[in-house]
Amino acid sequence: MTPKQQSFLNQYLEQLTTSERASIKDVIAEHFCGDEYNANQCAKLINEGIKTASCSLKAGYEIEQEPLPQVGRLSVVLDWDQNPICIIKLTSVEVCPFNQVSEAFAYAEGEGDRTYQWWKQAHLRFFEWYANELNITFSEYDDLVLERFEKVFPR
Repeated sequence: MTPKQQSFLNQYLEQLTTSERASIKDVIAEHFCGDEYNANQCAKLINEGIKTASCSLKAGYEIEQEPLPQVGRLSVVLDWDQNPICIIKLTSVEVCPFNQVSEAFAYAEGEGDRTYQWWKQAHLRFFEWYANELNITFSEYDDLVLERFEKVFPR
């Protein structure tokens, strides 16, 4: 985490009680998406409270040998230039096949026109690209990691 990102996080942590701070197990700083336009757009949607969910390909965690995200994790949401925009807290994590993602989850992702059809087309393209980067193939039966979160800072 850069000093600027840490300072932003500290502003949030200073508002918490000692026990609330002690309960925080994991903090990361990250941008969403793999390109500048979408990273900045997602940060904006999260900061505005429109985007309250995100998903990722479970195989990516396995190949990268990374643990799945855990409820309670804090994320300093960054724009493409690594500037902190807001902080979110992970409220739920579940694994679900791509072809069983609900319309409600697609809506909570807050992107495009928020319809399931838009979500499916955009994410199908993205996961096919990402799977190719991992040297695997993607199918609609592959598991996703579905994350829901709430913005906690700034209020």
